[in-house]
Amino acid sequence: LPEGGTRAWLSVLGVWLVQFANYGYTNAYGVYNDYYVRIYLNDRPASDSSWIGSVQWSFSLIVGLWTGRIFDQGYFYHLMAFGSFLSVFSLFMLSLSQPHQYYQIFLSQGVGLGLGIGIVYAPSLGLISHYFNRRRPLALTLAVSGTGLGGMIHPILLNALIYSKLGFAGAVRVSAALDAVLLIAALLLMRPRYGHKQGAALQARHVGFWTNLKNFYTDPPFVFTSLGLFISSLSILFPTYFLQLNAIKRGIDPKLAFYTLTMLNGTNFLGRLLSAPIIDWFGPFNSMTATTFCCAVLIFALQGITDAVGTVVFALLYGFFAGIYGGIAAPLISSLASDRSEVGARIGICWTAASISGLVGSPIAGWLLGRDFKWTRPIAFSGVRGFWVLHLETLLT
Repeated sequence: LPEGGTRAWLSVLGVWLVQFANYGYTNAYGVYNDYYVRIYLNDRPASDSSWIGSVQWSFSLIVGLWTGRIFDQGYFYHLMAFGSFLSVFSLFMLSLSQPHQYYQIFLSQGVGLGLGIGIVYAPSLGLISHYFNRRRPLALTLAVSGTGLGGMIHPILLNALIYSKLGFAGAVRVSAALDAVLLIAALLLMRPRYGHKQGAALQARHVGFWTNLKNFYTDPPFVFTSLGLFISSLSILFPTYFLQLNAIKRGIDPKLAFYTLTMLNGTNFLGRLLSAPIIDWFGPFNSMTATTFCCAVLIFALQGITDAVGTVVFALLYGFFAGIYGGIAAPLISSLASDRSEVGARIGICWTAASISGLVGSPIAGWLLGRDFKWTRPIAFSGVRGFWVLHLETLLT
């Protein structure tokens, strides 16, 4: 493999743009959730708005089970072009949605945008393996940093435009146009390098996956780990989706509340960058146990936070520890593999489990919140699951 060169690093830049435009956009859903609950869909319970974001997030993960294999078969540009088009088209359709027309928003943002993001996610990251082996961790870290920066910029842009003269429709169209420009640039920069033995390797991985699947669930550490990720994903999106709404409902100045999601995503990005040395120092299981405990404690602490300083501190700390958690998950799963050929299958199974629980977790939190905005209920639900996960992880250490 080249391990560098102009073409390789331009491809990394293209992947960075994809992550910024697409997956970084999912981290801005808290802005939409706040607007939907208070204004655009205020005739419906908060759980309905949560379904939109959770479906979008789950589809962005589940679709990768199929697009990864299609990417291996040589259809990189087909996937990238179609997924990019679907993402931008769905955002423009969202801009045409009318207030209190739930199905229009759900189909365009939840289903359409979620599918579009999911279609391009795995192929774009998979492209890194065409150029890098020894330096792959560095290239991947640089590429996925687009998600973190996107999670910081998109909320600022959306909050500034939605509450301006442009309104909701104009704000969504501006963000759709921005994503279109970024995704077109990404398509021009990225170049796959398919080898002649790609098909044989794919067939070998396909057979190996089904051969080893039965063994995975007779492996207690893997069972506990996948169950822990399933439970944790029930509430992993709660702060991201509800922090801005929580801040506004507790009387914090909207000008500051609009930046809480940017703060959370900013330190989340920092936590992901630091997850690699943390794993080296403490090991994946010890690191996961500690970060799970910190996240659970912080969620419980949110109940007592009623001022601006506390909200800012929560956003910064929770984002940081959640970022470490996200950065540790894949290496933790990989460490359970007895052979390198199992890594992809094990990660795929765990992320599928996580996406299923993530699909229902935020709507449950929204349902518990209710129209009377009783924050004690979703906070207790989200915090308790953290200690259940902590118990499972201690069984592995």
